Amino acid sequence: MPLQTEWNTPPSDYTIFVPAGWFQLHLDPEERDRGIAALADRQFAGIDNAPVLKERLMRDLQKQAKAAYREGGVELYISLLTVEGVPLASSLLVSLLPDGWPGCRTAHDLARRLGDTGRPAEVRKLDAAGDAVRTEKTEAPDPERQMGNTLATTTVSYHVPVPASTQWLTLTFSTPMEGLAAQMVELFDTVAGTLHWE
Repeated sequence: MPLQTEWNTPPSDYTIFVPAGWFQLHLDPEERDRGIAALADRQFAGIDNAPVLKERLMRDLQKQAKAAYREGGVELYISLLTVEGVPLASSLLVSLLPDGWPGCRTAHDLARRLGDTGRPAEVRKLDAAGDAVRTEKTEAPDPERQMGNTLATTTVSYHVPVPASTQWLTLTFSTPMEGLAAQMVELFDTVAGTLHWE
């Protein structure tokens, strides 16, 4: 079935395809804790002597999930992939801004606004979802905020206007994989390209 690209009324949902091995965590309070417990059980399966680490993981995830939900977060995808035993740490936070970006009706409007504030931004065409504003930045590590991470974090965001509405959907990809940042960014761009409205 062909994807709908013209809208007179807002779409009711979106779909995005992530790699196999990414865990989907719904941020709605009624589902969040169950998802966090399932993720912790999966990560510590077969490990009986790490209850403190498991509890800390759950507590950190709950803190991050609650903060993301307050900012419009809908769901969080966390990579559980490993290559030769090394975790490919990365995540995708999907957020919905009901009031959008005031004064910005199109991706070009938002790109200009961000550019005026010194934040490099470009408009990219997503095949099925339309124009999006893409930003990319690398930040110094913040172990307190990033669950002990001590590596620079690369973040790629896509801000996508929801058709026939004032809402914007934001995809925020993040990875602390300094040595693989370029490859991870390519992956993020590919995943963003799968976004489509339903």
